[in-house]
Amino acid sequence: MISIQLVRDDPEAVKRAIARKGEPTDAIDRLLAADARRRVIEAEANDLRAERNAGNRQLGELLRAGQAADADALKARMAALSQQIDAMSGELAQLESAIEADLLQVPNLPDDSVPDGAGAEDNPVVRSWGELAAAGSAAPHWEIGERLGLFDLERGAKIAGSGFILYTGPGARLQRALIGLMLELAEGHGYREVWSPILVNAASARGTGQLPDKEGQMYVVERDDLYLIPTAEVPVTNLYRDEILPADALPIYHAAYTPCFRREAGAAGKDTRGLLRVHQFDKVEMVKFVHPDTSRDELETLTRNAEEVLEALELPYRTVERCTADLGFAPAKGYDLEAWSPGVGKWLEVSSCSNYTDFQTRRMNLRYRASADARPELLHTLNGSGLGMSRTYAALLETHLQPDGSIRIPAALQPHFGSDAIR
Repeated sequence: MISIQLVRDDPEAVKRAIARKGEPTDAIDRLLAADARRRVIEAEANDLRAERNAGNRQLGELLRAGQAADADALKARMAALSQQIDAMSGELAQLESAIEADLLQVPNLPDDSVPDGAGAEDNPVVRSWGELAAAGSAAPHWEIGERLGLFDLERGAKIAGSGFILYTGPGARLQRALIGLMLELAEGHGYREVWSPILVNAASARGTGQLPDKEGQMYVVERDDLYLIPTAEVPVTNLYRDEILPADALPIYHAAYTPCFRREAGAAGKDTRGLLRVHQFDKVEMVKFVHPDTSRDELETLTRNAEEVLEALELPYRTVERCTADLGFAPAKGYDLEAWSPGVGKWLEVSSCSNYTDFQTRRMNLRYRASADARPELLHTLNGSGLGMSRTYAALLETHLQPDGSIRIPAALQPHFGSDAIR
């Protein structure tokens, strides 16, 4: 969440920043009103407590002096003060709850450098790599997968429903090989691997901004108040929740493979064929915990780390900067990596790399201490896909399809797959 002090200092600037994302700004006025009322009540309650404390001291003096009548009157006054203080404490608790609820609804403010735009179509291309095959020059991946027996869409749907994929034979081995290569590349860049739970509690989902913004997209285990993760970002970023880290421990890099689950896989049948929009998919996620002064540069290196996975897989791609309307609720700045899919004839998003600044750490109460006697401060978090598997898998099949119908396995992937082709 953003700082309430930021709202106090310049509410109009905060509103303008929120509006750049296309988000409503009405919560800011409610926050200002509730915060003003809270400060008034706090001041009044402090005055009453001071009067009560002074009265308690005076009461002792009256009792020692034997002035019983005056003592009884003062006791009555103290009782009335206590009732007033209790009532104020109750109102303060309600105001605190309302302020927190509204702060949770306010998106992170976009960095000044983020380009303005109305949607993904306005995302500027930052760079590109590789030579693009002509659209339609390859069969779509679902035809390739069916012919080579790499995955079974019908049986996956029978087991769980539409959007759940059953990988088989060399197709399952290819999935495992991709995960292995991605983790290996991440480790080479200094990311320490973790193997995390795939269920998280509400505090974890709230800490990274999935709640209350994205609850409709998450699978919920209502009986146990747990959520299936939409990405490893959620459990890994929460590793250090409610902790104070020493500054010399930063930066901390982690990478994790997890299956990911999302209820909203596609709307009105859009892109629902094959592997492009699914409810369960695999992903390797890279997460960074860094000093605030370095987070801008850390986003650039994080994005480059993800790009190198695509280059290792020999997949042409482009990197776009997400404009304000496409940036999302929690990030302050971010890039998307899109692999070219010649069989489908379109760019496929395979990674999002984002800088959250202190938006997540304020929710998680995650801080660092510059020195032993220094005041704890909020650090910055970043994450990026390295990569999302199903669309990467689709682009790989279509890009490396050979004239004889086989799939060439890129050299970097061969040690993990155990062969140079799928035939």
